[in-house]
Amino acid sequence: MNLTISSTNLLKALMDVSKAIPSKSPLPILENFLFVLKDGQLEITASDSELTLRTSIPVEGPQEDGSIAVPARHMTDLLKELPDQPVGLKTLSDSSFECSWANGNSVLPYFPAEDYPEIKSTGADALKVVFPAQSLVDGIQSTVYATADDEIRPAMNGIFFDIDPESTTLVASDSHKLICYTTKDVQASEKASFILHKKPAGVLRSIIGKDVENVEIAFDSSTAQFTFGVTTLICRLVVGKYPKYRDVIPTQNANILQIDRQLLLNTVKRVAVCANKASNHIKFTLKEGQLEISAQDLGFALAAYEKISCNYAGDDLTIGFKSTFLTEILANMGCNGLVIKFADARRAALILPAEEEAESEKVCGILMPIMIQ
Repeated sequence: MNLTISSTNLLKALMDVSKAIPSKSPLPILENFLFVLKDGQLEITASDSELTLRTSIPVEGPQEDGSIAVPARHMTDLLKELPDQPVGLKTLSDSSFECSWANGNSVLPYFPAEDYPEIKSTGADALKVVFPAQSLVDGIQSTVYATADDEIRPAMNGIFFDIDPESTTLVASDSHKLICYTTKDVQASEKASFILHKKPAGVLRSIIGKDVENVEIAFDSSTAQFTFGVTTLICRLVVGKYPKYRDVIPTQNANILQIDRQLLLNTVKRVAVCANKASNHIKFTLKEGQLEISAQDLGFALAAYEKISCNYAGDDLTIGFKSTFLTEILANMGCNGLVIKFADARRAALILPAEEEAESEKVCGILMPIMIQ
């Protein structure tokens, strides 16, 4: 293999796919990038066997096609120290290659491309949908924090994509909170679903650039492939049945609180400083026109409360929540005003954007209460 390429372009491509490089792998070959040079394009692949990232960049000048597996850490560390300039990559023997630049060079080992495991993509029966890139990023951002770490129920460790020709909903839950993000922008020909594990979801969110318009998704029963621009992400899906999330969304909560989201978030954070560090319990006391938020830790003689004016219509109500769960939901909702609907102290609260923002804000949250003494 022999090629010349911009050091900056090469480094950017390596950084784009490096998120799939495992820090330590039982297969040492996976700690390398796979370089494949063909028809003036350098294709770069990184994988940990569960998650694969692939991109390609054009090369300059004369070239000799070939493929090698190069050490990921050494290659990225070297390029980070080089200013923008052409660099040449050339195999010297059966086990080493030269990286040369204007006034120097480095010799690094490589491994045969044949040793790199075959990357399996989706099958011929894969379904395909087109997802607007910004909606996909927003959907993952709005839900991924609510996923669980559950060895017994692995389906809860990912985001459920409930795809329908009319609308698509992304769902995440850890049994204490449930978050739904709904969009009508997805182009799908039939109803389908899959569960995307939180790790590839987080990687996908981080690598989709603002210049990307659409992401093409192809998926079958075990694998999903996300393609945008010159980048492809391939990952294994979580196998399992997702709970019937629509059945737990309350529809009869008649006690309604309307409040500024940032005001509520700041108040909860202040009061929660005095909550028990093990339980993080806080208490809402609701009366017409007033919300009192309180917390205490009897073991350390700590207590705090704050009263704020609000628009509340319903019965007087006292209800407890875990402050960390509530602040997560409030911090990840982008609306200005909130509507929180309560049934009683034992049933889940429904958190929605204010009615005037309902069309632009697509997220709703459900939070289970905790028993208070």
